[in-house]
Amino acid sequence: MGAGPAGAAAAMTAASAGLRVALVDKRRFPRDKLCGGGLTGRAMGQYRAIFGREAPETPMVRRDCFHFHGFGADLGASPGAPPIHLIMRRDFDRHLVDCALRAGAQDFTGRDGSLDPASGTLSLGDTVLRAPLVIAADGVSSPVARHLFGAPYDRDRIGFALEIEHPEVDEDTPLRIDFGAAEWGYGWQFPKHCGTTIGVGGVLRRNPDMKAALARYVALLGADGGHKVKGQFLPFGDFRAQPGRGRVLLAGDAAGLVDPITGEGIAHALSSGALAAQAATQALGAGAPDSALDRYKQALDPIHRGLRQARMLRQILFRPALRPAFIRSFRNSRSLRGEYLRLMAGETEYGPLMRQMARRLPSFALRAIRGI
Repeated sequence: MGAGPAGAAAAMTAASAGLRVALVDKRRFPRDKLCGGGLTGRAMGQYRAIFGREAPETPMVRRDCFHFHGFGADLGASPGAPPIHLIMRRDFDRHLVDCALRAGAQDFTGRDGSLDPASGTLSLGDTVLRAPLVIAADGVSSPVARHLFGAPYDRDRIGFALEIEHPEVDEDTPLRIDFGAAEWGYGWQFPKHCGTTIGVGGVLRRNPDMKAALARYVALLGADGGHKVKGQFLPFGDFRAQPGRGRVLLAGDAAGLVDPITGEGIAHALSSGALAAQAATQALGAGAPDSALDRYKQALDPIHRGLRQARMLRQILFRPALRPAFIRSFRNSRSLRGEYLRLMAGETEYGPLMRQMARRLPSFALRAIRGI
């Protein structure tokens, strides 16, 4: 259930493996979705592995220079970085759905319904679907997660983001990331083929007035105007250690798989959707559908480990007492910025980045991350 990147990746993987797949979403595609729309090297690698294409068939802007700011300070630019491709989610998601349908998934998008997780029965009006396994990729406010666990997320730990689309197209608009544009969060300026996506996101309970944070950031970037504001909860690293229950597997935002430092969710959505489908394929092939969840949980271990490390690093980056050291280190250390960019490109993981930070931060911060 759910046909965004996680659901489409699951459908593509399962259909390619010869399974009968129903791709279900209450919305028809294309549809709008709050998202910075940055396809990092990690996301592009996942896309190529799952969908077998070099690049999505959708308009993209390629940038290889990042401009970093932190808590009001200019942290410098990083030209020649591993490239990021900037897309509009309505175009990208429509493309993923089309790929999954061409691979053999059956189209049940645009149809809302109710799921009985115990029996794997999904009622869509006059149509009833039954399946031995269900992959729920129905977003951060997942109705399936609410049914399974009583709530889709922990309100004390959830993030929230606001975003606008600034319609002016300027080839000189930089790709910009501002640590601290929201409390325990960041801001982003992502140039696209049709304008610029500008947003802020942070931990909800630390941002009682996120609208004011967005207004300040938009004014800083000189993009004032009567823009429509989109809002969305974001599971900033607050993942579910148990990514499902019984024969229901949660993927993407429904499983809380969003990086709390970079804010990236697309790469983990694609990966988790494919891993869930692989676990389902293996379990059904072994005649043991009840084993799918354990198989999937084991496959997610590297992602979960990285998110745990990112949560620990966030504790260090956003503590007021450590901000001067972070600003100084990130501004002055080309290798530290490079490690961050390699992380986004999928060329490294959080362990090396944290060790880079440990060499530059005060001793009590080093003690906090020792052993990573």
